[in-house]
Amino acid sequence: MEFKRVVVTGIGAFTPIGNNLDEIYSSLRDGVSGCGPITHFNPEKFKTRFACEVKNFDLSKYVDRKEARKMDPYTHLAMAAAAECVADSKIDLESIDLDQCGVIWGSGIGGLTTYQNEIASYATGDGNPRFNPFFIPKMISNIAAGYISMKYGLRGPSYTITSACASSTHAMIDALNYIRMGKSQVILTGGSEATINESGIGGFNAMKAISENNDEMVSASRPFDSTRDGFVMGEGGVALIFEEYEHAKARGAHIYAEIIGGGMSSDAHHLTAPHPEGDGALSAMKGAIADAGINTADIDYINVHGTSTPRGDIAELLAITKLFGEHAYKMNISSTKSMTGHLLGATGAMEALACIFAIEKSIIPPTINFKNPDSEIDQGLNLTFNTAQERSVTYALSNTFGFGGHNGSLVIKKYQE
Repeated sequence: MEFKRVVVTGIGAFTPIGNNLDEIYSSLRDGVSGCGPITHFNPEKFKTRFACEVKNFDLSKYVDRKEARKMDPYTHLAMAAAAECVADSKIDLESIDLDQCGVIWGSGIGGLTTYQNEIASYATGDGNPRFNPFFIPKMISNIAAGYISMKYGLRGPSYTITSACASSTHAMIDALNYIRMGKSQVILTGGSEATINESGIGGFNAMKAISENNDEMVSASRPFDSTRDGFVMGEGGVALIFEEYEHAKARGAHIYAEIIGGGMSSDAHHLTAPHPEGDGALSAMKGAIADAGINTADIDYINVHGTSTPRGDIAELLAITKLFGEHAYKMNISSTKSMTGHLLGATGAMEALACIFAIEKSIIPPTINFKNPDSEIDQGLNLTFNTAQERSVTYALSNTFGFGGHNGSLVIKKYQE
């Protein structure tokens, strides 16, 4: 069958480096770190006392106080991002077929704050089961998609994908497929996560997955640096409207970029560690490029998963050099997690936004905080260290890989009529 074209016509985001496109684009260009001391709780007794939090978030602009009490913070971020996204798209919901409009969201964990607080309350109480009647709907990871669909009356497919850090990339790939196969015209997609709390930080500390570099917290997210010691927890909500091209064109929509391919794979290797040879990552990238109908030599920029973990960074770059061969040394590669931290299930949407920035502005966002080369990493690769670089980008590839061996890659193209 002949696929329909899919374009991005709306963006809304609340991230550690800004709460609107101007702020986020400026931060990506200037290499701004979103990291600082944790303020959501007292982290004094924890091994890690810093994270990349969303700042100056005014929920009252998007959800009234009564409704907000029925939602977990991850849903708060989803609702705010969706509201900004719909407004940015200038889509008239009263003039389109809402049966052809849906929500496909991503969240790796969902309502962790709600779960933590309810269980803590029960455990420290008198043993009687006095749970909040909204405990379950606040906690479940699908509820953000449900709330968004209800707010805007979107009656098409509505669900959440949970595949750890690949969640929102998988959600965007599903959105791409629904539209290009003619099953939907508009999908609000993206992801949200809010796990900077006691159980989130404590749990990842116990796994030794996150950095404990409290003395250098602002620069602790340092992908590819030999002193990296784990990722930095982030949070946020990023929403994008994927729309069928002719539908977007007919209403005169602004088009940011075109989505042309996606690839998914499994490492089938380990609970938390990547395949040491990067086999799953290679398969996802190869699948995305084939799905897009382009060649490896067409890719100008890769926004890598690049979490700043000792083994993960090496495995991903190994996969890139295997797949791209000599072209690997001609591309720009960068990890914007060095600025945003790791947004877990929302990270794919955040990094798709970084790719759109690179395409729109002809600027490659940098991998900041790099000082010390790693002898196991090929120094011939252009990892865009510390300073943004100017480059015309026609095709960008965004990688996200999650615990359980879940891999996703998305190909984004500069829009041309």
